[in-house]
Amino acid sequence: MTTREAAALLRGHNHILILTHRRPDGDTVGCGAALCVALRQLGKTAWMLYNPDITDTNGVYAQGLWAPEDFVPEFVVAVDIAARSLFFPGSEQYIDRVDLAVDHHPSQEFFAAQTCLEADKAACGEIVYEICRELGEITPQVALPLYAAISTDTGCFVYANTTANTHRVAAALIDTGIDYFSVNKRHFRTKSRKRLALEADLLSHMEFFHEGKGVFMSVPLSLMEQIGATENDAEDLSTLANLVEGVDCGAVLRELKPDVWKLSLRTGADGRVNATEACRLLGGGGHAMAAGATVEGTLPEVKEKILAAIDAVKRS
Repeated sequence: MTTREAAALLRGHNHILILTHRRPDGDTVGCGAALCVALRQLGKTAWMLYNPDITDTNGVYAQGLWAPEDFVPEFVVAVDIAARSLFFPGSEQYIDRVDLAVDHHPSQEFFAAQTCLEADKAACGEIVYEICRELGEITPQVALPLYAAISTDTGCFVYANTTANTHRVAAALIDTGIDYFSVNKRHFRTKSRKRLALEADLLSHMEFFHEGKGVFMSVPLSLMEQIGATENDAEDLSTLANLVEGVDCGAVLRELKPDVWKLSLRTGADGRVNATEACRLLGGGGHAMAAGATVEGTLPEVKEKILAAIDAVKRS
């Protein structure tokens, strides 16, 4: 459905619960927070389902919006969730109860009763912005988390998915008077010492493939324990792969529990490797240039599986 139709659907319901995805990033949290505030401005009862994986960096946008434990929703919305596998344990009870999904991933599985999908948008925040405009005024309280959603999903507007529309929406959000500088400082210009130690290890132990066009970076649990790093320190490590000169296929691996690895695959705009197609072979999904999957096995086994998937879809 269109953003106008999605807004009309939301206007017709109350007691709304908003879901974010597993290991939430700025886009899903920002979209959830903005939509929640926009609905409250209409006098509706709206909450976000508490996500235990949220980091301190993104948690600031959801303050005061987490649903009480006894809240019983009448309408359930999923934002930036493309697949059933992205529901976290606390939200899995709603997998077959989602009334509306708002998303921008080409790998969307259409698990909801209604879906508002615009796969050409750089961030789900662009879509939620249009829905919120249909619902009413874009106040600074709505604009700030939306700006965070769009800024983080475009790497502060430097990723190849960024479009003229992305900039137009960001400009409109800035015009509301939000402190956008602090958002960008928080997400892109501030790093803990433990984060810098993680980056140093990743960069010093890179493994190249495809004659230097591909790179593996890995974060085993032992490294996290050695440095004393937390989820806050490890957020968005996948962006490092894009910084290596000559690389158009970066696979960043993070060990979530023994022999269970989260893959974040980042590929180039030339289309040599389609990240979505490669990750789909591994049970995941995402965008053409940014996708992910969960892969089990020892680190050498996992690298072998990932390389096989990449080789199966790459263009010569």
